[in-house]
Amino acid sequence: MKLQQLETFFWTVRLGSFAAAADRLNATHSAVSMRLRELERHFGTELFDRSHRTARLTPKGRELMEYASRILDLSTEVEHRMKAPDTISGVVRFGVAEVVTTSWLPALITLIATRYPNVQLEIEEALTSDLMRSLDDGALELILAPGHTNMANAATLSLGTVEFVWMASPALKLEKRPYRAAELAQWPIIGLKQNSFHYATIENMFQREHARYRYLARCKSLTVVASMAMAGMGISYLPRRSYEAEIARGRLQLIEVDPPLEPVEFIAAFSLGHSYSLARAVAELAQNVSTFDKRATVQNS
Repeated sequence: MKLQQLETFFWTVRLGSFAAAADRLNATHSAVSMRLRELERHFGTELFDRSHRTARLTPKGRELMEYASRILDLSTEVEHRMKAPDTISGVVRFGVAEVVTTSWLPALITLIATRYPNVQLEIEEALTSDLMRSLDDGALELILAPGHTNMANAATLSLGTVEFVWMASPALKLEKRPYRAAELAQWPIIGLKQNSFHYATIENMFQREHARYRYLARCKSLTVVASMAMAGMGISYLPRRSYEAEIARGRLQLIEVDPPLEPVEFIAAFSLGHSYSLARAVAELAQNVSTFDKRATVQNS
């Protein structure tokens, strides 16, 4: 039995098909099939029920999956703990939310390049639910996004919290006093699309007071949302630290709400199935580099 065979078995099960495993491992479909056949010959038992189109496990296959995950975890951890970082190579596919991109992501990339010069990064920016879906189906190994540290089906590290506040152009002449959700509903809302934490937060705020509101626009980018707010087109919910300069220049003003909204926690999340990996090493670096507020968060992995 070879470690490469176990890794091929693990990713075939994790991703659900021989083709997906071949793509993940940069191998041919025939190479994946050969490794799995060799593993079955080694154990003298079938690991996959090939009467189905997807890679379904036999009872013995399910049993081996538990061992394979533990063996690969230990193997990868030994590699990372014992080898010099500059000898480690591989590819990390990770996704980020826009707030990370526009704050400390460059510092993280610089640190990774310094610590692991032979590691390649493939980075995707997307809305939260899209990132979660890509993590779940194996297209991404790590995500840095809004969430919570008890996320199902993933191990997580807290990156800290971000204060989001309601903002508008001073041209809208909102008073400097706390507003209830029902009062804010008289202005058009500019927000992110439905598959974002942003949309869910706004929806919950207005639903709690049974207040009807209307969207002027739903976008994929907070930068676009902010620019529309600065143009006086409506009110928006934005990360305060990202727009301090615009507030200081009088292009945006803060809107107090009653009750105030809780800060948004951000996490580094990676699959539970193979818990120690290069992705986890990057997640640990992200936790150290993050400039988000860590005073109210607790690490949970």
